[in-house]
Amino acid sequence: MKIMRIGLDLAKNVFEVYGVDEQEQRALSKTLKRSQVMKFFAQLHPCVVGIESCGSAHHWARRLRSLGHEIRVMAPQFVAPYRKSDKNDHNDAEAICEAAGRPNMRFVPVKTEEQQAVLMVHRVRSLMVGERTSLVNQIRGLLSEFGIVLPQGRCHVRSQLPGILEDAENELPAVAREVFANQYERLCDLDRRIDGYDRKIEALAQADNDAKRLMGLEGVGPITATAIIASVGDITTFKNGRQFAAWLGLVPRQWSTGGRARHGRITKRGDFYLRTLLIHGSRAVMRYLMNKDDRKSEWVKAVRERRGFNKAAVALAAKHARILWAMLAKGSEYQPASV
Repeated sequence: MKIMRIGLDLAKNVFEVYGVDEQEQRALSKTLKRSQVMKFFAQLHPCVVGIESCGSAHHWARRLRSLGHEIRVMAPQFVAPYRKSDKNDHNDAEAICEAAGRPNMRFVPVKTEEQQAVLMVHRVRSLMVGERTSLVNQIRGLLSEFGIVLPQGRCHVRSQLPGILEDAENELPAVAREVFANQYERLCDLDRRIDGYDRKIEALAQADNDAKRLMGLEGVGPITATAIIASVGDITTFKNGRQFAAWLGLVPRQWSTGGRARHGRITKRGDFYLRTLLIHGSRAVMRYLMNKDDRKSEWVKAVRERRGFNKAAVALAAKHARILWAMLAKGSEYQPASV
């Protein structure tokens, strides 16, 4: 009996395997420990292996691909409709096996170790930025309890907190001064660490020709360029720029029926981090549009006049996503005159 397709439900220690033969009949149902996975698949004839996109999915995809298997990684929301009855490991593996055999299923490109290393830099930096924001908000909130109100923004806290600690007339208790001094040291340490990751990302961008080309587009810097290249991998998996924008969640949600097209808010599907970077980049570009008269700037100003600043920023981010797809797919430089 030849196994044609397998659904592999990943976990930390116990893995569920479900396989079908050429007649789409169940041929295999097995539970494996982590140490048994590679040995088991090494004994199988090369076949299609479906995996749900989750933690360690790309690691196992690379390892199983090295054994000659064809790997198909799918987003969890595309697998769920194929699950029968209640959710358990066996039903999940069966659903993965079924979804992997659908002809129109969308698959996730398997990331290389280098891509995941670059994304790790972004994830760690993003966590530190969030931690710094929380710290600044906490310092401002605690200071307000003693009647000291600082303006919003990290720079105000960073510049004014030392003077507050040295001011003997503000009646801060000694214990509070000690805590605020520790918080200030922590804030300075986070600033240094984030600056170090920024320099690392800048070096990664300068070492990558594709990243340097992408940075030619307004609103795209080293962080956005390296994140897109590491996240997307092979851009040709998207047929056109609109598919790439849809993957990022930058297209409107549809409620269309009876030949009548109805569009709502952007879907917010796909990669939240990339979508956020592109929208923030668009906001930065829109600050300097008043003195520009090129075609894209005039279009953005018209959208802003009709729909407001925020919707225009999202629309510009969607346009930038399509431009980035064209630059990567065609290997071309940014040409403002053609936009």
